Amino acid sequence: MGINLFYYLYREIANKSNMAKFDANSTLKRLQNRYRLVVMNDDTYEEVVTFKLSRLSVYTLLCTIFVLLTGLTVALIVFTPLKLYIPGYGDVNNTRDLRELKIRTDSLEQEVRFKDQYLESVRNVLQGNTTVKLDTTTLKIPKPEKISD
Repeated sequence: MGINLFYYLYREIANKSNMAKFDANSTLKRLQNRYRLVVMNDDTYEEVVTFKLSRLSVYTLLCTIFVLLTGLTVALIVFTPLKLYIPGYGDVNNTRDLRELKIRTDSLEQEVRFKDQYLESVRNVLQGNTTVKLDTTTLKIPKPEKISD
């Protein structure tokens, strides 16, 4: 009885391993099997749209959409200024020069504002439009210590 059981299990394992082998014809047939996709109105059960599809056509459609979206994304980056936002792309010296010019322009604008404020305050003093607030705070200055050697 034990030997027959062992022989039976061996045969089952051998049959399963034969089934696991790849058969190109059956795979191709499975990809070409036609299926029907029906879109129905839920209330009236009326067929709205019917599609005849196969696994191969769905796979081809999805691959085509993926390739088109990838191509559009690459084209958008390559042919527009978006490429400048990619780190390491483009002329690094040019962007560095632009950044330095922007900093210099900002500092010059600030200097012009300070000079305008100064000139306005000098104009007000010369015309007498300002009220001078006297500083009446007394300072406590310590007396110097005498050092004797």
